Amino acid sequence: MQRLTITVDDELDRELDLYMHARGYDNRSEALRDLARAGLQQAALEAGGDKPCVAALIYVYDHLARDLPKRLTHGFHERHDLAQATLHMHLDHDRCMEVTVLKGKGAEVQTFANQVIAERGVHHGHVVYLPNDGGHSHEHSHGHGHTHHSHGRGRDALPSRRRANSR
Repeated sequence: MQRLTITVDDELDRELDLYMHARGYDNRSEALRDLARAGLQQAALEAGGDKPCVAALIYVYDHLARDLPKRLTHGFHERHDLAQATLHMHLDHDRCMEVTVLKGKGAEVQTFANQVIAERGVHHGHVVYLPNDGGHSHEHSHGHGHTHHSHGRGRDALPSRRRANSR
C-alpha cells in the first residue's frame, strides 16, 4: 500500500469529518480510498466509449423558456433508443425537474446527456452513470422502426379482478 500526503482547506476538512461520521468510517484513509474509487469509477463511466451503461440524467429547467419543452421532447424522440423512462415534476410556477433513465453505449449516453444539459433554459443538470456490463440484450425488432419488450406473460397471465374475487 502506498502512503499519500495531501493538504486540504478547513472547509473540506469539516466536510470530510461529517462524511466519515455519517457513514461510520474509523479513519480518513478508509473514507478517502472509497471516495477516490467512486470518483475514478464515475470518471471511467463518463468516458465509457462503447461500454454499456445506465445513467440517471437529472435536470431543472424553465418551462417558459422559448420552445424549450418542444426542443427537449424532440431530442428525446430522436434518441428514444437511449431514453427509457422520465419522471417529471413541477418545482414552482416557472421551473420543472426531470429525471430520465438512459441506457446505451457510454459515449452515446454522455453525448445525449450533455446536449440536454446544454440546452438554453436548462439551469442545472447532472448525470450519474452506472455500469451495465452483465446480462444480455433483450432488444428485438418487430420490423416497424422501434423495439418492444416484455418480461411478463401478457395481459391474460393475471386473472381479472372479477374472476379473482368471484369465489
